[in-house]
Amino acid sequence: MKQYNVGIVGATGMVGQRFATILQDHPWFNVVAVAASARNKGKTYAEACEGRWKMAAPMPEKMKNMIMLDADADAEELASQVDFIFCAVDMKKDEIRALEERYAKLECPVCSNNSANRFTPDVPMIIPEINPQHAEVIHAQRKRLGTKRGFIAVKSNCSIQSYVPALTALMEFEPTEVAVCTYQAISGAGKTFESWPEMLDNVIPYIGGEEEKSEKEPMKVWGRVEGDHIENAVSPKITAQCLRVPVSDGHMAAAFVKFAKKPTREQMLERWKGFSGRAQELNLPSAPKHFLTYFEEDNRPQTRLDRDLEGGMGVSIGRLREDSIYDYKFVSLSHNTLRGAAGGAVLMAELLCAEGYID
Repeated sequence: MKQYNVGIVGATGMVGQRFATILQDHPWFNVVAVAASARNKGKTYAEACEGRWKMAAPMPEKMKNMIMLDADADAEELASQVDFIFCAVDMKKDEIRALEERYAKLECPVCSNNSANRFTPDVPMIIPEINPQHAEVIHAQRKRLGTKRGFIAVKSNCSIQSYVPALTALMEFEPTEVAVCTYQAISGAGKTFESWPEMLDNVIPYIGGEEEKSEKEPMKVWGRVEGDHIENAVSPKITAQCLRVPVSDGHMAAAFVKFAKKPTREQMLERWKGFSGRAQELNLPSAPKHFLTYFEEDNRPQTRLDRDLEGGMGVSIGRLREDSIYDYKFVSLSHNTLRGAAGGAVLMAELLCAEGYID
């Protein structure tokens, strides 16, 4: 596979740091540029992250002395150095949309972790095992932007990664209603226990904007490309509650599902066991060998035991049983900063490279 030079825009934040650790030994992607806010311009990456490094793994040696660029003011310079960028900035949504579109118009593809463009009709929101065909809308987006190479592609919200894959494997049985409660780690807010001590021995039953994302984003993921846009799906109907819990990493979901064609428990387990997608077909470097893993034990999956399944890129499921109101209920878990954030964006970029969209 061709080697690609990449940049990390928003490199000092938690997701940006996760990008750095994931990409340090990537077989296809070579980090050659890092950028963040203007206050970090001219510093080395090590200086910019001093006292702020939140990863358990150390900062990659080859990145420590990279000179930080201003994500906005130095956009042209950065775009000239790379084949594409990963974007994970902390800005207002209208500012993020403007920044990502600017890079795209500089003929620099954007693989974004941000939410700002997730509902732009011609921006694909890709989970490679589920909706790789949505990349086709990039042709229409390029026409709108007036670009030849440049485009924006986004990954979905971290919380939906825990239950949407499990539901996708069951689509032939036509799920009609889903109630889900997510229990989300503090790293999803860019925090650690050191920086957020009030989360110790505590649960906060509110995460701003998260319930709306959890109910609406799956509809785009399950939608279809129609002409110059993605037409959202209209079912199943989803209602969600999202809670912040005292866990460092890992988002768990408790899901309740009604089906138009109720499957047997054995059918559901069979579909989960055999489910794979384009990422596995292409043998992408970050793709888990087994996307979905079901645990028979009553007390699994557990966050601490199972969040790193398949290098943090697998989804674990357990406690499938019939329900007295819905047809079935189950619990599922994904790593929110790997599968749910930086790792998911890297896997999406691998797909786009393998399918020729970056070239």
